[in-house]
Amino acid sequence: MATTTVRVAPPEAELAPVCEDFSAFIIAGAVSGDGTKFARETEGRTPAQGVQDGVDAERLGFRRVFISERWDLKEADVILAAIGARTTRLELVTGIIVPTTRHPWMVAALGATMQCCFGPRFVLGVGRGDNGAFRGMGIEMTTFKALVESARITRRLWAGESVAYEGQLGRFDALQSHETYPGPQPPIWIAGFCHEKGAAAAAEAFDGVILPPMLTPKATAAAVGRIREACERIDRDPASIRIVQPVVTAPDMDEFEARSISAGRLVTYLQYPYYGDILATANGWDLDVVRRMREHPQLTSAARVGDLTYHRHQMVEGPGSVIPWEWVLDCSAIGTPKGCATSLQRFIDAGADEVTTYGSTPRQNAPLVAAWRERPEAQR
Repeated sequence: MATTTVRVAPPEAELAPVCEDFSAFIIAGAVSGDGTKFARETEGRTPAQGVQDGVDAERLGFRRVFISERWDLKEADVILAAIGARTTRLELVTGIIVPTTRHPWMVAALGATMQCCFGPRFVLGVGRGDNGAFRGMGIEMTTFKALVESARITRRLWAGESVAYEGQLGRFDALQSHETYPGPQPPIWIAGFCHEKGAAAAAEAFDGVILPPMLTPKATAAAVGRIREACERIDRDPASIRIVQPVVTAPDMDEFEARSISAGRLVTYLQYPYYGDILATANGWDLDVVRRMREHPQLTSAARVGDLTYHRHQMVEGPGSVIPWEWVLDCSAIGTPKGCATSLQRFIDAGADEVTTYGSTPRQNAPLVAAWRERPEAQR
């Protein structure tokens, strides 16, 4: 009987050198169990394709992969575990999970189990979540206080301690993990704009920060400054927090696809009055332009929120045309691979320790990885 050999991970000889300051978001957009729904890789991915994207990321030399979470076909635990089983060195990051959607025991169990299965290459990324969507499901938006409490409880459970607690995360008198991972604890990172409260929380309890995509380098620099100031106020070394900036990348893409993953995506962020106003203000953009975009007939006539009614590529020519292209270019990396590398370097110059691709797959960014290695700053 013929047998089939399944290769779990490629031999080390087939792996490109790791770029220590370059990573990738996977499934950064629509997800479906039906891959025939998507004509282009940037339109959406299935969970299985997301797993393959993680394998590709390791082969190409990305340091780690991030995955955000949705509660249908995008369970971060499952997808990252599948990637971990098929890779050997790639770091695996939840980018993000929301602590109030899981019992604290399960949050700690996730990190400990990932480390036990795949070695010390897991990073637990947490955040507050979306207020509007969460409220409809009976989940209150996580407070910064609860994020700090979650990080502390998780670390204590990893250490085998017994924890008594009452607050937004629940109530328990003696919560404890009786079996613990004997190696190093996973780092815990916080996601957000890191305004005053977020920066204070980052300095108080976290090992890293995941800033939002679609920030300009100037906004990145401002966030880095707030984080450093918060660290200095409590006598913490600012260099002990790793700051990561996700950036939409479109190397050598045709104009329609590049606009879809950049301008089209920006519409989906700016359409929400609360989040959109925060993003626009952080970037110094004119809120009157944002309001005109929201008043576009395509959005006002939508039965639901725009990005639940239309795909990104369907909003490029409509509300996306209201957004100045200069805004898009300032917060994205679009063009030749070399030009994209130059655009990404602006965020490193602004103080980020690491950049991560967003909106496109690792395979699509293969020429950009090469250009990133060859840029003058890397050679120095």
